[in-house]
Amino acid sequence: MPFFLRILFIAMLLLFGFGVLAYLVEPETFITLFDGIWWAIITASTVGYGDFVPKTILGKLIGILLVLLGVGFVSSYFVTLASSAVKRQNDYIEGKMMFKGKEHTIIIGWNERSKAIIEKFLQEENYGLIVLIDQTLESNPFSDYHVHFIKGRATNDQVLIKANIYHAIKVLITADQNKDELQADMDTILTLLAIKGLNPTVYTVAEILTTEQISNALRAGADELIQTNQITSSVMTNCLHSTEKVDALMILLEQFNGSRFVFQASTAYIGQNFIETSKQLLEDGALLFGVKRGRDTIINPSHPFVLKEHDILLVISATS
Repeated sequence: MPFFLRILFIAMLLLFGFGVLAYLVEPETFITLFDGIWWAIITASTVGYGDFVPKTILGKLIGILLVLLGVGFVSSYFVTLASSAVKRQNDYIEGKMMFKGKEHTIIIGWNERSKAIIEKFLQEENYGLIVLIDQTLESNPFSDYHVHFIKGRATNDQVLIKANIYHAIKVLITADQNKDELQADMDTILTLLAIKGLNPTVYTVAEILTTEQISNALRAGADELIQTNQITSSVMTNCLHSTEKVDALMILLEQFNGSRFVFQASTAYIGQNFIETSKQLLEDGALLFGVKRGRDTIINPSHPFVLKEHDILLVISATS
């Protein structure tokens, strides 16, 4: 039995016992058993309404013993209860509390990328709960109750269980930029194996830094891979090849970080070519710039490119 429950049990037993004694010793003062118990509780809690007062010496001695014993246990109970609440709050802030929610998103690793992602999610309405797992943080970096912090290594099963991996809907694994790129990718792959071992169906997105580890990450169960270095290199290459500033390119990339960049099913366009579909979407104010087919992403495919079932359209939607 928890400590505070034991103290409560002892305190209630004492109060009940003294209430019965008062009722037996002075039946003319405490007409019913409930009156005796009521007096014992009020006296031990130091409230002392004065509606019931012992008249005999024996009754007063019982009152003295009640004050000496009962008050200590009652006070100890409330102190223990307050300490437990404070400890629970500290455990929550320090990432020691288990997450009991469902259908949440788990983000692994604390860095500028994960910080920006969480801040973006918090700006959206009805996005849901987020669990952040990191071993370097000492406390929850977000005061928002939508973000639950778990301290520890994501390769540890107990840490993932504490994050309720069984009921998560999505997991994002960010690469540790403080480590060697190969070592960071190896940690990501180990994390993937731990996640898929506990919940094979959870949708997992992983950040990979080296191209040679892409196949291993896919074998480990990654549903989607983000090749950060390749994306960054592509932007830098465009900067070097361009004779003008590429501010427009950077602005375009920034638009992807929001609701304007959407994935759209190709169900209504199966059998049409890319150009026909692009014209139809353009009439609705949406720009089609690529197609995701399986694990391949094709940007501005050459004509003719016929859309097939299960193709995903990469679209920049019109802003409201």
